[in-house]
Amino acid sequence: MADPELSSPTDPSLRSPRSAPLSLSFPFLREGSHVWDRATPQPGELPSPLPTKRTRTYSATVRANAGPVFKGVCKTFSRSQGHGFIRPALGGEDIFVHISDIEGEYVPMEGDEVTYKVCAVPPKNVKVQAVEVLLTHLKPGTKHETWSGQIISS
Repeated sequence: MADPELSSPTDPSLRSPRSAPLSLSFPFLREGSHVWDRATPQPGELPSPLPTKRTRTYSATVRANAGPVFKGVCKTFSRSQGHGFIRPALGGEDIFVHISDIEGEYVPMEGDEVTYKVCAVPPKNVKVQAVEVLLTHLKPGTKHETWSGQIISS
């Protein structure tokens, strides 16, 4: 049986005299990386209420999948910010779209034709956001980017 004094991983005296203390480093936590700069929320800052594909409940996903498919045109989309807006073909208020809800290999650009379904945005479920967004026609004469970063002329 192992000696309990030697098996304690939290004891700082248990390290090789010839090696430096072990420090774990992840490639995305390099100097200059802003991934973990703000570990605690600032006073008055609230988490985003918009459900993404990862945080959407199962029941909301089932309701969205059962809904009708709408057509529209991409009004704006910012890959760096992770969201954009779709102008519905039938008119009305622009619809929010999150980066996690875009299907396919191309990043949406202004003027691209899309199809989408809608999902209510909690807590009041008054507004909707686009889900299962598919690009149906790329706007001619523009350069499109794939999610892997490759530039394609259309």
